[in-house]
Amino acid sequence: MKEVLLESREDKSQFYLPEKCIGCGTCVQVCPKGELIIGSVGAVARGLIDKDFIEKRKSGECVFCALCARVCPTGALEVRVDGKAEKDESYLSVALKPTVANDSCVHCGLCVEVCPQACIELKNRHLAEDGSLKMEGKTLINLNRCVHCGWCASVCPTGAITFEKPFSGEFFRDDNVCQACKTCVHTCPANALFNRDWKIGEIVEKVTHRKEACIYCGACAQACPVRAITVHKTAILPEMKGKKAFEKKLAPLAPWPSLTSLLKTDEDACLGCGNCVIACPVNALSDPYLAAGHLNELDEKPLLEVQNGTVKVVNQEVCGSCATCGMICPVEAIWLVRREVV
Repeated sequence: MKEVLLESREDKSQFYLPEKCIGCGTCVQVCPKGELIIGSVGAVARGLIDKDFIEKRKSGECVFCALCARVCPTGALEVRVDGKAEKDESYLSVALKPTVANDSCVHCGLCVEVCPQACIELKNRHLAEDGSLKMEGKTLINLNRCVHCGWCASVCPTGAITFEKPFSGEFFRDDNVCQACKTCVHTCPANALFNRDWKIGEIVEKVTHRKEACIYCGACAQACPVRAITVHKTAILPEMKGKKAFEKKLAPLAPWPSLTSLLKTDEDACLGCGNCVIACPVNALSDPYLAAGHLNELDEKPLLEVQNGTVKVVNQEVCGSCATCGMICPVEAIWLVRREVV
């Protein structure tokens, strides 16, 4: 598993494990020194930028308090002393009961099909040889990738799977602000958000929330380029040491992510079609006519504009780092690159 050394001092070191990170920003929220940075969550989740969810400032003010590592629900951050990771019941990822399948499992494979992290595997599945109508084998759950969403337990026909969620909380999405860019849907580690199908003439909400699957991590809110989503963590569910103090720190809404990316364009490749200008959620929020495709009827646009036949970045600072523009561009003439963190 990939490891990123964030900082080292004397006998202590801080490591980041990007493959475990879900982009929730909980660590950023509790850091007393503001040393950790999260940004470009949607673009990272979509695989459209070469960077990680989390970065660290170069100010050197980290006191190695390990609050970030303790509150991380997946164990993506580690503070090591003399090379050994500190892990006890004051760490949320340790206090969480592991997702396990007991002996009543019939190895039907439904859990494998629904797991949003593809972390369940059936091994040596075969028809029983004792004359019964049973399946035999092993159902293995990779706890390094499990996000404790409960999908597997919900579909298990025998109730063989037990799990524990990290947080309880409240989810809110403003349908008037949401631009249906699907960034939250692509980012959610628990597949708790989706776009409904609709019939002709039917009006449905732009994004639907599966409450039972939500782990209230807040990754969707971190990814939304127009701030249409808020997630409020109301409690830590496992019995971890010191959880009351952590709950107090998590009570306020998480800060808005930092701008950790830059938009780049290729004027020679650009066709001037304006697809990116219309699809950009920040642009679309500014005027519904632009979102409806009226590209040339509006003189001012906040983020992207076609000028003299090629796309131009009007104001880099208002970018939501979702990379929707790059997804829709037919010639890959616009993309995101990592912005240096200081």
